Amino acid sequence: MSKNLFKFAVPATLMTMMPAIAQAENLKSDDFVGISFWLISMALIASTAFFFLETQRVAGKWKTSLVVSGLVTLVAAVHYFYMRDVWVATGDTPTVYRYIDWLITVPLLMIEFYLILRAITNVSGGVFWRLTIGTLVMLIGGYLGEAGYMNVTLGFVIGMVGWAYILYEIFAGEAGKVAANDAPASVKSAYSTMRWIVTIGWAIYPLGYFFGYMAGGASMESLNIIYNLADVLNKIAFGVIIWNVVVTESEA
Repeated sequence: MSKNLFKFAVPATLMTMMPAIAQAENLKSDDFVGISFWLISMALIASTAFFFLETQRVAGKWKTSLVVSGLVTLVAAVHYFYMRDVWVATGDTPTVYRYIDWLITVPLLMIEFYLILRAITNVSGGVFWRLTIGTLVMLIGGYLGEAGYMNVTLGFVIGMVGWAYILYEIFAGEAGKVAANDAPASVKSAYSTMRWIVTIGWAIYPLGYFFGYMAGGASMESLNIIYNLADVLNKIAFGVIIWNVVVTESEA
């Protein structure tokens, strides 16, 4: 596929998806949760087009990282349309759709750490598998707790263990050591920012879980808005960081 064809194919494909996906009832002006679902859906679609189009200007070894960023926002966008439909039609929290989204996109985000390190040096496959396992433990524990299949406190603890394992790997494990010792300045800076997004940005999710299901201090409306805003940071901003480093390295 030529570059010019690719430039037109990506936006056209995304646009043809819209009528099939957007079949929900009208939004009410005071439905801020539904509005947040819709706005973020549009932002995710725009980000997807941007990331895919930008693959044409980066070096070959960096293309996979940018494609994965586009896949993250594309998968999230599709799920956000369905989550918005569930919320507007029923007023229920779309827990199943949200966790299906996370089960696909969060492992992809973790793979980004592996991909940017593999592009600059040899990295063992163990980094990939450890990050993937930590992610699955975190998400499965959280889902079982939120969906009522497990005691909410136990689900919270299991999810926190998975998250702690991820943090150990990217800060003090093999991935963190490779980034500290072998990465050029731009990659090292991007890795550091990504690492802090996983630390601070991801902290929003267990806080929402805790106040929504354990402490009783957050309504379902507040919980969904918290999760939605967190996804903007943890998917779109994460992808922009990847885009910046791969463009910088490609043009160096």
